[in-house]
Amino acid sequence: MSAHSAHQRDEYLNRAIQLAVQNVADGGGPFGAVVVTPDGEAHEGVNRVTRDHDPTAHAEVVAIRRAAAAIGKFDLSGSVLYASCEPCPLCLSATLWARIGRVYFAADRHGAARAGFDDAVFYEYFSGSRPELLPVEQTVLLASEQPFDAWRNHVRRTSY
Repeated sequence: MSAHSAHQRDEYLNRAIQLAVQNVADGGGPFGAVVVTPDGEAHEGVNRVTRDHDPTAHAEVVAIRRAAAAIGKFDLSGSVLYASCEPCPLCLSATLWARIGRVYFAADRHGAARAGFDDAVFYEYFSGSRPELLPVEQTVLLASEQPFDAWRNHVRRTSY
């Protein structure tokens, strides 16, 4: 990483931290994020879980939504995510679906846990060590494959 890009990284991380601190003052959660798209534009997000009554409105997801809407594409390849805190499994999944190429974060999951945001149990669930947290079971029906058949047969589908 060149000195210039290290400087930019630190600037975007500091911006994500500033967003998080301001969001606390505004009554929201202590998380901020910035997605920088290949055109160099920065798209900001803050945690809006309590404000919007939306458990998926994490700062990173909000920033990803804003970036995708701004560039008119769901594929954010070549973009970089800067987060005030280590992204949780939800945010990592959203980042993967968005095809974002790199993530930088400031505080880690342990700092979040000390503040009352402990995602450790989610990491345990996804590692397979806590399956009882959310039983997930397949039920095969005659119609189970119909949505995929419809997709394969749809001539104007947009692959993702």
